[in-house]
Amino acid sequence: MGKNVWKKRVRRLILRLVMETHQDIFLRSRLLLGRDFMQLLSQKRLIVFGIGGVGSWCVESLVRTGLSHITLVDFDRINHSNINRQAMATSITVGRNKVDVLKERLLEINPAAHIETFCETYSKANAHLFDLNQYDFVVDAIDSLSDKAELILQASRSKAYFISSMGAARKLDPGKIKVAEFWKVFGCPLAAALRRKFRHEKDFPAVKFPCVFSDEVLENKEGLLNEERTNGSLIHITAGFGLRIAYLVIERLRQELSAEK
Repeated sequence: MGKNVWKKRVRRLILRLVMETHQDIFLRSRLLLGRDFMQLLSQKRLIVFGIGGVGSWCVESLVRTGLSHITLVDFDRINHSNINRQAMATSITVGRNKVDVLKERLLEINPAAHIETFCETYSKANAHLFDLNQYDFVVDAIDSLSDKAELILQASRSKAYFISSMGAARKLDPGKIKVAEFWKVFGCPLAAALRRKFRHEKDFPAVKFPCVFSDEVLENKEGLLNEERTNGSLIHITAGFGLRIAYLVIERLRQELSAEK
């Protein structure tokens, strides 16, 4: 019998066992948030663009809480420099597509989850591949300025609730992590660059949207970038950004549930 057949059989067995004990997996979530919330959460669909140090921890947190419909979008492969801060990056997974490895990890947490993957970069050229209106939440954890700007424009014009992560590199103090509406973000070079780009092109986001950012400024501004033009970053900051985004998703659903009562 082939290896793939055995894998499928094992997966079905695990899935059946998980479904039988499904309530136990999310017991602590249900005790805190309530049955109505958990039912609402299980019905929602989220797409995250960029599953690096911010995006990977955001989706893992939400899957562990009870979200089960997630789409992962990232073009990159895992490399050794990712190991210090990305949920799915280990010495064993180096060289593999990020979306594939994170999908496996999320299904190990909840085999009943529905995880879709796109090994793509998001850009103006391929934005048509993604119908953002089919999602309840769109999370932006993209690094590239131009691609991030394009996603902001498109997501702000969709029906989805949109949350964006600003720059998490060159930060040390997790106490500086904040949430603000995009135009009110301060002390963040990435947010400032995005606003300049929108003003220069006279093309603006359609609605206001929340951003997670840090206003921490380290010394030695002249040395912002090393010779490889790569900024340093640490897991307690990037994961902090991702977990803050996860909280914003949960809080949005709590407000939705409260409005229905």
